[in-house]
Amino acid sequence: MLVESRRIRDRYRLLEPIGGGAMGTVWRAQDEKLDRTVAIKELLLPHDHDEQRTEEAKNRAMREARIAARLQHSHAITVFAVLEEEDRPWLVMEYLPSKSLAATLFDGPATVDDAIRVGVQISSALAGAHRVGVVHRDVKPANILVAEDGTAKITDFGISRAIGDVKLTATGEIAGTPAYLAPEVARGEDADFAADVFSLGATLYAAVEGQAPYGTADNPIALLYKASSGETIPPEKAGRLTPLLVRMLDGEPAERPSMDEVERELRALLPDAEPGESVLAATLPETEPAPVPSAPAAVTVPAGEVTAVSPGARKGLIAVGAGAALLCVAVVVAILLVVRQKPPQDTAAPPVQSAPSTSASETPPAAPSTPPSTTPSSATSAPPTSPTISTVASSKTAAEALGAYYSLLPGNINQAWNLLTDRFKASKHQTIETYQNFWGTYSKVSASIVSENGPGRVTAKVTYVSKSGGTKTDTNTFTLVQDGGVWKIDAQG
Repeated sequence: MLVESRRIRDRYRLLEPIGGGAMGTVWRAQDEKLDRTVAIKELLLPHDHDEQRTEEAKNRAMREARIAARLQHSHAITVFAVLEEEDRPWLVMEYLPSKSLAATLFDGPATVDDAIRVGVQISSALAGAHRVGVVHRDVKPANILVAEDGTAKITDFGISRAIGDVKLTATGEIAGTPAYLAPEVARGEDADFAADVFSLGATLYAAVEGQAPYGTADNPIALLYKASSGETIPPEKAGRLTPLLVRMLDGEPAERPSMDEVERELRALLPDAEPGESVLAATLPETEPAPVPSAPAAVTVPAGEVTAVSPGARKGLIAVGAGAALLCVAVVVAILLVVRQKPPQDTAAPPVQSAPSTSASETPPAAPSTPPSTTPSSATSAPPTSPTISTVASSKTAAEALGAYYSLLPGNINQAWNLLTDRFKASKHQTIETYQNFWGTYSKVSASIVSENGPGRVTAKVTYVSKSGGTKTDTNTFTLVQDGGVWKIDAQG
């Protein structure tokens, strides 16, 4: 039968094979009912046509469709339908004109910037899958599609498993590709969310290093043996991506970041968007709403086009102008009323010092060693409900300052932001928006076992409690420097 005349359900016309593997063949096809291009995955059945294995393969296809239906994400290939034709299942999916990341790597390793861009998009899809209880279990370059405009999507949830679903993988069969398997999965343990984190880390590692983190081996069994040991080759070309990759590839699943954390940290590493760049705009979160003008904007009419304004439009412009004039009058009246109601000030008395600014764009001044005599008494004032920046400003040692810094978080994010040096922010590619997004996911953070091990060098155990209830602990060494009499964090690691 000619491919051109081959149809599925008298609706989908198969055009050409565009990919495939052990699980099946993927076709580019035309949905003649909706007049759109789709991708159709033809599931290959076992050669021996054993009834039990055939039924298992069909169930696997149905599982893939059901699991994919749980996940509607802009960076995951959508499954539209599952059909049975010619006694085997067919998955009808979204078609993305693209090349797999594996295919692009044949031309050489990717740049760190490109790897980060792909990583942000794929981690966002996997984080979405994890939130609905789905583990992909086969994250690898071949399952990541990259379009010409840089859009990346993950595909093939064929061996993925929803937590709580029946396990369909045959006894003794390992789900995943050895080169990208987490060590615990290579040793025969169940894959969970941490395994996906490892596999994505291994994929990004391969993208920039040109090989999988386990290196190469002559056969899959030898590679599986390497994977089970958990010994990876330290990255050499990953640049600023290196610290995150090392954590993602940690041999202990509990020490790896969550996929949500991976996405946030990758976003923080994104290079600055270039003018006219649209790919990143689709992946970056909106940090603040568009400003609302306080008064109608002036309308500028190019010279020579005044006569093009219709009578109706002219009436509208007159109405807008009248409205603007009335608004201005109202503002002036309000200001005059406020000024008249403001109590007179004693110009002979020295001004009371104002509280330190909490603006993220200003550096807090150093706290004076003794309170000035003009400071109002606090005997009748209510105690502060949360720590303030003065707690850090008054710290006499770097260790005290670090503990006080973490006491500001996550409640006083803008104040804490002022206690990072510009060098630290640049080294982490941090902006106030990414900083706010990061701390906005935590309900509590605390520093313990804080100790100084050199001038300005402090080691501390930091415990993070996420809003979802999860807890993570890291031990880090920080370098603090004096800036205007205030301790600030200059480096971490």
